[in-house]
Amino acid sequence: MADLVRVTVDGAPLAVPAFTTVAAALAMAGVSATRRSATGAPRAALCGMGVCQECRVKVDGREHVLGCQTVCREGLSIETMR
Repeated sequence: MADLVRVTVDGAPLAVPAFTTVAAALAMAGVSATRRSATGAPRAALCGMGVCQECRVKVDGREHVLGCQTVCREGLSIETMR
């Protein structure tokens, strides 16, 4: 079994396998939208390779981090911007 790392998603604890991306961790947590567009439409990971930038979240206080390009590590704080 893979080692687990503990992260928080909008303040809620979550354990995910090591080397899981933030976008995948959000999906595991049941988060269907990570932010809102200028018109208020829900947005979430789409391309999975950083091109669309729809997976932007706040990680450890840093805004606009690409969730699909960021690997979870122990204690990581993930905040959606929805």
